[in-house]
Amino acid sequence: MFTLFNLVIGVLWALILIFGEWQDSLFGLVIVANALIGIVQELRAKRTLDRLAVINEAPVRVRRDGREREINPRDVVLGDLILLGPGDRLLVDGEVVHSDGLEIDESLLTGEADPVHKQPGDQVLSGSFAVAGSGAFVSTRVGTDAYAVKLAEEASKFHLAHSELRAGVANFIKYITWLVIPIGALLIYSQLHNSADLRTAVTGAVAGIVTMIPEGLVLMTSIAFAVGVVRLGRRKCLVQELPAIEGLARVDVLCLDKTGTLTAGGMDLDEVLPMPGEHPAEEALAALAHLDERPNATAEAIRARYPAAPAGWAARSTVPFSSARKWSGADFGGHGAWVLGAPDVLLHGGACYDRATELAATGTRVLALCRTDSLDATERGQAAVEPVALVTLKQRIRPDARETLGYFAEQGVTLKIISGDNPLAVSAIATGLGIPGGERALDARDLPHDDPAKLGELLDAHTVFGRVSPQQKREFVAALQARGHTVAMTGDGVNDVLALKDADLGIAMGAGSPATKAVAQVVLLDDSFATLPHVVGEGRRVLANIERVSNLFLTKTFYAIVLSLAVGLAGMQFPFAPRHSTLTNALVIGIPAFFLALAPTLERARPGFVPRVLRFAVPAGVLCAAAVLVSFWAAHRGASTLLEDQTAAVITLFLTTWWVLVLIARPLNWWRTGLVAAMAVLFAVALSLPFVREFFALEPGDLANDLTAVGVSLVAALMISAAVKLAGTLRP
Repeated sequence: MFTLFNLVIGVLWALILIFGEWQDSLFGLVIVANALIGIVQELRAKRTLDRLAVINEAPVRVRRDGREREINPRDVVLGDLILLGPGDRLLVDGEVVHSDGLEIDESLLTGEADPVHKQPGDQVLSGSFAVAGSGAFVSTRVGTDAYAVKLAEEASKFHLAHSELRAGVANFIKYITWLVIPIGALLIYSQLHNSADLRTAVTGAVAGIVTMIPEGLVLMTSIAFAVGVVRLGRRKCLVQELPAIEGLARVDVLCLDKTGTLTAGGMDLDEVLPMPGEHPAEEALAALAHLDERPNATAEAIRARYPAAPAGWAARSTVPFSSARKWSGADFGGHGAWVLGAPDVLLHGGACYDRATELAATGTRVLALCRTDSLDATERGQAAVEPVALVTLKQRIRPDARETLGYFAEQGVTLKIISGDNPLAVSAIATGLGIPGGERALDARDLPHDDPAKLGELLDAHTVFGRVSPQQKREFVAALQARGHTVAMTGDGVNDVLALKDADLGIAMGAGSPATKAVAQVVLLDDSFATLPHVVGEGRRVLANIERVSNLFLTKTFYAIVLSLAVGLAGMQFPFAPRHSTLTNALVIGIPAFFLALAPTLERARPGFVPRVLRFAVPAGVLCAAAVLVSFWAAHRGASTLLEDQTAAVITLFLTTWWVLVLIARPLNWWRTGLVAAMAVLFAVALSLPFVREFFALEPGDLANDLTAVGVSLVAALMISAAVKLAGTLRP
């Protein structure tokens, strides 16, 4: 409500109510309409976001009065004992009181990518998140005292997604505001100086100034964004930043994490294949799976086969699983130290390694169960491990994955499959889904780390990458962006957080870790990969339609600027009154813009929004203004009345701007044809019905004037079509 344009229109509205007739003050209703429509749409969007945010908000696990419970994040108080597991976000500051291999990633606060091991007594800060192990801490600073909140207040690193659309509209408004002031002053002076009638002078000046203001452009942009949020909300898609909708339309590279995106959540234990020798493989496997209070998907699959931990297998020390390490382990005392993890990390050749490679090539997820002399030495890569068994797990391919991937291929969006799994396993799944280039997977451990240009070339040339570390995912995003790509990244695990944050658009799965959902701009709450085409389609709809609407509003602004300048410099009567402007603007801009802004479209986003709109609106506006001036001048030379002269100018204005509407509405399907035809019919009705003519001060009584207006309009329409074609701003 409190905008510069509303202030200007409000002052002009008051002037008309004082000096003019009330019919000429209809333009003032724009303030009321803008405010009401904008408020309603914003409230609808806010309600949708609030409902989705509650669903998305991860509860905090605390121990109160001796029992564990989940509470709302805002209900955490000082002294709460907060429990942590992999993927949990820290929402308050505190002191660690228990650690079972707890590792905290503080990269969002410090920029340091390596996780930090936390021991009892260590401090933990809000804004970080757990990546491995488990533990508990006592909250010592909550609310505005928490570190992350203070950091945000002092120098927030958070920024909205870049919006060329938002920036372009803001620039239009800024420059037009500066133009309105001097041109409006010139127009007011000329009308007062050359008109004996104060009422006529004021209404003429107001008509010119009001027409220069694109008062509905910001409204239509806000409505399009808000409606996009509501539409996506109905598909269980939470848009956490409005400009992210625009980012959806510009994406040309989509990086997909295999696990949780192409494959459904969870796995099934397939086989335990023992190696030669007498070893308690199944007992060790069951014991390892029951170590963590909050098991990952692999441990859950093993637990389903072995629901109870074997007796006598108590762990003396443990090493929790992490994406960087790619294995977990425990020392069971007399039973020895055991590790479970990726074969290509734990093993270095041999029959077991070869067998694991063969299995992985079929798309099976393979783990190696090994004995080791020392967990510490294994972590340093200095211990010899003895392979005991291979464990195979079945991954569940999402039923909608193939169709969704086909959609992106049709839309020209390049896919990059990025996974921490074995490259052969990832390649098998990609090939099975028909992803082009899926058979040529690269092992990320062999990629250059110190040559971003070379890395970018390899990323452009290949589609599937395995054994990608969390830090490499971030490097991949940066390398693709450096090559001019607009990159979207999907993910669900803590290992995806840094890449999601750096991508142009981060898309998180609803079942993913709280840290992942916190940094993403879009969250797919129902974990449906098939929602992504709707997400991209909504972004393209918003972007393409706002460009159409901007063409309409800016054409009006430029013809008003040219008319006002010409009238002010020539010292002539303004060609029409405010009510005339209200009528034509409603029929060729206001009503059509509302429908065009919300219409479905399959157009792909194109860069260069601002120059493209200007290349259309400037020549179209100038030619419309020239046609109106010619018609008014020709009519004014005859013996007709001022009202008849203004009517001829209004006919010309409507016909030329209606043709602009036709050009913008293309391609003309049935409903667009009906829309532009309905506007023409409504204008004909306004000229035909006596009470409507009287209300809008129209008097089409001079046939020569009216025919001249039609002829001038036809010539102007041909010139506008030629100018638009020459500029190449619209698709046919």
